[in-house]
Amino acid sequence: MNRRLVECLLAALGVGALVLVVGLLRPVEYQGRVGLLAEPAAAVQDTGSTAQYGEVVSLALPALVELSRSPSVLQSAAGGSGYSAVDLAKHVSVELVPASGLARLSVRAGSADQAGATASAIARSLVDAGLLAPVGKLRILDERPDVVQVAPDRLLSTGLALAAAVMAGVAMAVVRQLLTSRGHDAVRKALTAAGTRHPVLTANADDPELADRLAVLCRASGRPARVVAAAPDLVERAEELSDRLVLLTHPARVLVPDHGDQPEPPVGDAVVAVTHRGSGDDLTAAVGVLPASAVLVAVVLA
Repeated sequence: MNRRLVECLLAALGVGALVLVVGLLRPVEYQGRVGLLAEPAAAVQDTGSTAQYGEVVSLALPALVELSRSPSVLQSAAGGSGYSAVDLAKHVSVELVPASGLARLSVRAGSADQAGATASAIARSLVDAGLLAPVGKLRILDERPDVVQVAPDRLLSTGLALAAAVMAGVAMAVVRQLLTSRGHDAVRKALTAAGTRHPVLTANADDPELADRLAVLCRASGRPARVVAAAPDLVERAEELSDRLVLLTHPARVLVPDHGDQPEPPVGDAVVAVTHRGSGDDLTAAVGVLPASAVLVAVVLA
């Protein structure tokens, strides 16, 4: 498998696994929900004065959001929530349904019992506050709060992990492509400085088909393959590549009958240079000292 693909897969798996673990290791949290409905008081129903009731509801009902977080309401419910009154305020929310007189109170807590009990306690405090008096009142719709587990959200964590994995893989691929482009540009500049004008293949050492590609070039040139290292620490790698090329190209001396079956005159080598990425000076020096009969056919970036 291509090294670049392996790196992208490893980056994707690493980031995805990290996001998934972080998401699944979140503390368990439950949410209790209670519905509150505004309705006219008995006196309004008898007199039929609904205009005043509607005005009061439209103006006063939005105050439930702040009333649910008031110190007196929170203090009365904090005992069974597992939080202090100050911390409980961060776990309480109220959602108003437009043009309906309906409000949904939500409370988050560390256990299902705490979430349900706290939601019911706050709902009762909101009803007892008489926010809509004297023309209206609030009624609790749910005697038993609806309690669900909201954290850790396995589906959400999995989705975020997959998205993060894809983004990490793509980012790694982009970075690798940029580095490869810069490496190729550096090779072109180094070869130009060494006086090489003909096209030269630039390949990556992690290419699984590298030896086969180089063997095709050497056979096409009709020259024996020779691998040179542009730096001392690359000598061993250059020797390994040279051994593989020898096995693939099978160089042989060709007999020419017109010349009395004498061996064909020797020609220069087809040279493959192995260099570090960004080591332009080393590559320029190595190519510059090649014999005039040698032809550089490829540069391998280690």
